Amino acid sequence: MREPYRREPYRPDGRTRSPGGGRPGRPATRPAPRRRRAGRPLRPGRAVRIAICLTSAAVMLTSGVGWCAYHWLDRGVNTSSALDALRGDAPRGRGDAVNLLLIGLDSRKDMNGNDLPKEFVQDELHAGSSDIGGYNTNTLILMHIPAGGGKVTAFSIPRDDYVEIAGGRGEHKIKEAYGIAKAEAEEKLSARGVKGAELEHRGREAGREATLATVQRFLGVPIDHFAEVNLLGFYDIAKVVQPVQVCLKHPVRDRYSGADFPAGLQELDARQALSFVRQRHGLPGGDLDRTHRQQAFLSSVTHKLKEQGVWSDFGRLQGLFDVIKKDVVIDNRWNILDFARQAPNLTGGNAEFHTLPIEGFATRKGEAVNLVDPEKVRSLVQAMTGRKAGQKAGQGDGGQVAGPQHQGGGPGGTKGSGSGDDAKGGGSAPVSSDSFQGPPVKMGGVPCVD
Repeated sequence: MREPYRREPYRPDGRTRSPGGGRPGRPATRPAPRRRRAGRPLRPGRAVRIAICLTSAAVMLTSGVGWCAYHWLDRGVNTSSALDALRGDAPRGRGDAVNLLLIGLDSRKDMNGNDLPKEFVQDELHAGSSDIGGYNTNTLILMHIPAGGGKVTAFSIPRDDYVEIAGGRGEHKIKEAYGIAKAEAEEKLSARGVKGAELEHRGREAGREATLATVQRFLGVPIDHFAEVNLLGFYDIAKVVQPVQVCLKHPVRDRYSGADFPAGLQELDARQALSFVRQRHGLPGGDLDRTHRQQAFLSSVTHKLKEQGVWSDFGRLQGLFDVIKKDVVIDNRWNILDFARQAPNLTGGNAEFHTLPIEGFATRKGEAVNLVDPEKVRSLVQAMTGRKAGQKAGQGDGGQVAGPQHQGGGPGGTKGSGSGDDAKGGGSAPVSSDSFQGPPVKMGGVPCVD
């Protein structure tokens, strides 16, 4: 097998470290400490400091990862300050709950804007040419983590939802916010002489800002953190955790994505995993079924990590963190290791995916789009995350949000599970499963999907 393509990490927010890994302004090395003579008693102050250090070390060890792990990861992770541009306009949050946006970027370029090798893209990723894909965000998933733990609720935004793009850019598919803003910023930056990797980095920051602002306005809830990964990053993550179990209700064969799988439970390698989550041709719901594939894959991966005890084993987490440091961009205020400690809450049936509803299909500006009701979407998300402010459309008595008369409001919709159980988030109002696009996908196992 061909060796995976590698590249140097960068830090979009401009953070740097002094040579040798030390803090800026401090020498990389320290003089050797003087030896304490045998039998000499410790001074009370020093004894207290040692006791505090030992206690802190014990706490960190029982947490699963330690201080050294945090600083090892922090030295190389790619970070972005894009969230800073919209914090002032963010809706009010709910206590200590956290909303995390996962962004899947459909780009065949590395973080410096260079094309990935043609052979790698075509043979390993089976993703066509480096000239296609652009900078669309084909995956947008908001994960709501309640304060103090509890059930995690995730919302997938169909990529072709036709919405107002932040910054007065008019209506477009929500996936296009990133590329539109990036192109605008690069045109202005190029006129000022910015070029090369710096042009790419700053253009991507503009793309992130537009995407974050658009999603935040569309859903009506604040975004506290985000993580962005491209096709290569997904492939690298899949290689770390492969093989991954998935389950299909029907056999599939698709020459566009390379998906060729029988029905039932099966194990996929990294290349097959990419085909599994990218297939949309030949599926009853097209893109909407692909969204369910993404949800099922994330459920299977987190389930496997938990079953193998990876979350509490720093040695085994290291391979995953190596990929994060190379392929993933996160916001500069996110403590990724704190999240790793909380990750078991995302498994064991303690999380659930919902696909946000559409009202039908149409053609706008010569492109096929999903029609949506932004007020209904905001009401659903706010009810499920415990935010009752601003819920107007579709709100019934007792804070319940009523679903549409016909599931999905248009073609491609799938009848809900019909179990009669209300999906709940932390402190949220009950919401009918028929309010969403198809049945929910529960994390904690290997869900079977189309």
